Amino acid sequence: MDISRRDLLKMAGMAAIGTAVGGINVSEAATLTTRNIRLTRQAPVVGSKLVENPVGSAAKVYFMRTISTENLIRLYQMINGEIYGRVGIKLHTGEPHGPNILPRDMVQAFQAQVPNSNIVECNTLYAGARYTTAGHRETLRTNGWTFCPVDIMDEDGDFVLPVRNGIHLQEVAMGQNMAYYDSMIVLTHFKGHAMGGFGGSLKNIAIGCASGQTGKVQVHGYPGAEMPPPGPSWFDGTMPLKDEFMERMADSGKATCDFFGKHIVFLNVMRRMSVDCDCAGTSAAEPTIPDIGICASTDILAIDQACCDLVYNSTSNRDLVERIESRAGLHQLAAMANLKMGNPQYELVEVI
Repeated sequence: MDISRRDLLKMAGMAAIGTAVGGINVSEAATLTTRNIRLTRQAPVVGSKLVENPVGSAAKVYFMRTISTENLIRLYQMINGEIYGRVGIKLHTGEPHGPNILPRDMVQAFQAQVPNSNIVECNTLYAGARYTTAGHRETLRTNGWTFCPVDIMDEDGDFVLPVRNGIHLQEVAMGQNMAYYDSMIVLTHFKGHAMGGFGGSLKNIAIGCASGQTGKVQVHGYPGAEMPPPGPSWFDGTMPLKDEFMERMADSGKATCDFFGKHIVFLNVMRRMSVDCDCAGTSAAEPTIPDIGICASTDILAIDQACCDLVYNSTSNRDLVERIESRAGLHQLAAMANLKMGNPQYELVEVI
C-alpha cells in the first residue's frame, strides 16, 4: 500500500509543523536513431553485461554530451512533469572557493526557470566553514550563491522521517524545513568521494538532506558519543565503511525519495570530476578524467548507474575508477536496488 506524504509526516510526528562493472561500452551498444534522439539499452552496472532487449521495464536516463546551461534546462524540461508547488533545488554549494562546484551562472539561469524555487542545503557534520549556520551563510556569500534564497534546512532543527524496510536505519533526522517543500530537484555535481567512492544523486540527498548534528551522525554510523570530534579528526576510523556505509546512505536516500514520491527528479552534471568531493574545497585533487556530459532521470538508481557506466567507459578514468573501487562505491547501486528505490535496468537516451 502506498503511503502518502501526509501519512509520512504523521508517522514522523510532524503535525505541529504542518561488483566490478561488466565492461559495458556505449559505443558498441545497439542504437536506434529517431529524429534527434539516440537510444542505447543497457543493463545494470553491477555484474551485468550489455543487453539489447531488457527483460521487463527499463528506466529512461536522458543524456547530452555538451555541458551547457541550455542543455541542463532542456534535459530538466524532459523530466519535470511532476514538479509543482514550492520547489527545493538540492545543490552541494561547496566549501569556500571550491574549484569544482557547479558554475554559479549555470545554476542561476537554471533556478530562474523553476517557479517558486530556491536552493536547499544542510549544515555539515565536521567542524569546518559550514558547520554552523552563520559560517555556512558566509561560505554561501563567498561562493556567490546570492542570486536566490538558500534555505539551510536544519537551521532551526530537524524532523524525523521513517525508513521503510531499511537495511540499517529505521528513521533519519532531516533538515526541518524540508517538510515545507512540495517537490525537489536534485542537481548534482557527479564526482568522486572520500568515503562513498563516488558522489551522485544518492549522496546529494542521503547526506545532504540529513541534519548536520543528528541525521549525518546516523547516516555515517558514528558510534557512542553524541558528537564526533571537531575538525579534521572527526573521522577517527571507527565509523562503518564500504558496504555498510553505502547501505546507510541508501537508507537515508530512500527516506527522502519516499517523502517526495513522484515529485523528485535527478540531474547529474559530469564535469570536473575530481576523486574528491566538493567538501574538500581547495584541497581537492585536480580532475584527471575528461568531462562527460549531463544525465537526467526520474529514477535515482538508473541515473547513478548510468553515470558509473559512462565513467568506466571514458578515457583517462583510472584515478576515479580506483577511488570508486577502493571504497566499494558500486555497492551504493546494489543497496538502492535492494531497497527497490529504482529500476535496475535503464535506457540511455542520448539527446542530440
